[in-house]
Amino acid sequence: MSASPNALAGVRIVEFGGYAAGPHIGKMLANFGATVVHVESRARPDGFRMQYPPYKDGHPGVNSGGCFAYFNDSKLGVTLDLKNPQGRALARRLSLWSEVVIENMRPGVIERLGLAFDALKADNPALIMLSSCNMGQTGPRADTPGFGSQLTALAGICGLTGERGGLPTVLYGPYIDFIASTLGAVAVLAALERRRRTGTGARIDISQYEAGLMFLAGPLLEYELSGRIAECSGNDDPHAMPHGAYRCAAGGWIALSCWSSEEFAALAAAIGQPQWQSDACYAALSGRSNAAGVIDAAICAWTSEREASSAAAILQRAGVHAYPVNTMADLFIDPQLVARGQWQRRHHAVIGDQAYCAPAFQLSDTPGEVTAAAPLLGADNDKVFRDCLGLSESDCAALREAGAFG
Repeated sequence: MSASPNALAGVRIVEFGGYAAGPHIGKMLANFGATVVHVESRARPDGFRMQYPPYKDGHPGVNSGGCFAYFNDSKLGVTLDLKNPQGRALARRLSLWSEVVIENMRPGVIERLGLAFDALKADNPALIMLSSCNMGQTGPRADTPGFGSQLTALAGICGLTGERGGLPTVLYGPYIDFIASTLGAVAVLAALERRRRTGTGARIDISQYEAGLMFLAGPLLEYELSGRIAECSGNDDPHAMPHGAYRCAAGGWIALSCWSSEEFAALAAAIGQPQWQSDACYAALSGRSNAAGVIDAAICAWTSEREASSAAAILQRAGVHAYPVNTMADLFIDPQLVARGQWQRRHHAVIGDQAYCAPAFQLSDTPGEVTAAAPLLGADNDKVFRDCLGLSESDCAALREAGAFG
């Protein structure tokens, strides 16, 4: 592990919630040195522990879930029964110890637990609280629950994904969660900087639904200007031709696109179709679109005789936008990801050695890193409640007896 100083060393964060949208924020901040405490309940642990495979040896268990581990590395893990008065009192103490509270429960839940921003702010005016949920904290559908699959549908993304004239296609479930969580991490950093300058805290309200709209600027603007509603179009793009994925030898695929007549001419030369360069029918995008069947057939014939990475290299040298379609196995050996240290292996007490994702952005003087594997359920109760909150052994024993720790 790196001995470099940590950009967020000394920043204290507590998380209430689970799954992706909240914990992914904490993971990114923990990778840059923040002390992040992930709060769960033994009766209702984080949903990623038990509801999302894969699991060690295929056996579900609170400490064997790879998905939970993937988004909670570098954190401390504690358990509290938030239905227990003493458990709620500890949650409040933990929140006041923190500089940042992150929660992704349904609107109103954090308030019912006695952890509302205004209530905490009275005792900690510099507190920063970030709330992330499907719809945001206000509005007629604010309390509507759901997962990423529903959000991508609601945000209009599924309606643009699929074959022309076919059914909409549901994207990988928590797609929008990670858009919202990345924006959330940026918002926390901005709030910390503001607090450093002014001493003032902040209440941050992230609507995951609204976060997803930032990827629809083109279709939204087109509707505003012309009233045209964008529809599914498979791999086609209105500004590029060809634009698609093509099967290669040995079961591989390549994705390529041509965004200008010059790039199309380079493609024609590279795949042995020089006559296209002088054919007026192919000079404009509209002509190439009309001849899509002929063009696609020629590309398929060329790619089918070449391995994907070889085909991509040939096209890249020619000046054509092209990449292999990576499998999960390919990602672990991709020399670009390896060179940048994207995969950092840490030993998990139950799962064993696991490759964790490092931050996708780095700081030159204070680089981020995965400092530890994800915590087992309640693994850090003693460390957090005794070392951080200053409870004595007898205090902890009494609270344990009262059921505060779940």
